[in-house]
Amino acid sequence: MTQTAPLNARPFSFDTEFDSGGSVVRASEFRPTKRTYMPSEVEALVAQARLEAREAALAEAASIQAMGIAAIGETLASAVPSLTHVARTHREHSADLALAAARVIAASALDRLPTGPLQSALETLGQEIDASPRLVVRSSGLEAAVQEKIQAVCVDAGFSGVVAFRDDLSLPLAAFQLEWADGRADFDPAAAADRIGAALNAALAAEAGHAESLIPAQSPQGSEF
Repeated sequence: MTQTAPLNARPFSFDTEFDSGGSVVRASEFRPTKRTYMPSEVEALVAQARLEAREAALAEAASIQAMGIAAIGETLASAVPSLTHVARTHREHSADLALAAARVIAASALDRLPTGPLQSALETLGQEIDASPRLVVRSSGLEAAVQEKIQAVCVDAGFSGVVAFRDDLSLPLAAFQLEWADGRADFDPAAAADRIGAALNAALAAEAGHAESLIPAQSPQGSEF
């Protein structure tokens, strides 16, 4: 009767090599599987497993943290242009609101005191016109009381010549033109507001790296207020 070997049977082999003198040349790599452990060995193995699991969890958490920081950096980098555009738009809208409010306030002030800019110009130009024999004032609404007031301002500014008034209905409220022997000066509230708006827009453009001249070139023939 023949017997068959079990399926999991493995033929025994001597993998330890000896030389002719009986000395071990290559030791066997076979290590028997340990099937029983002492309680202290079990605790050591459990502690080692816990340490390895903790280190693996910390490494995974660090990897996730690094990926999160990288994602935040990419998001911020992509958001910078949008934030810059929002900030610039906010500044532009704020400037437009301030200009609109200034126009309303200026219009109300000119309605109450239309000769205010003219008086201020005469006081400023006192040294330029004091030696001139004649000063021509063009404006609208030059009533007798207004003319007397302007003449008094000219005297206070040091002007001793003749003041000639030209009532020009084509000029808007508070606008005027001054002419003397060697110069002239003009003022138009709407044009002044436009120049202020252009200067403000140029300043905003300069912040974005597109600087422009804030003040337009003046004509050598006269001055503007």
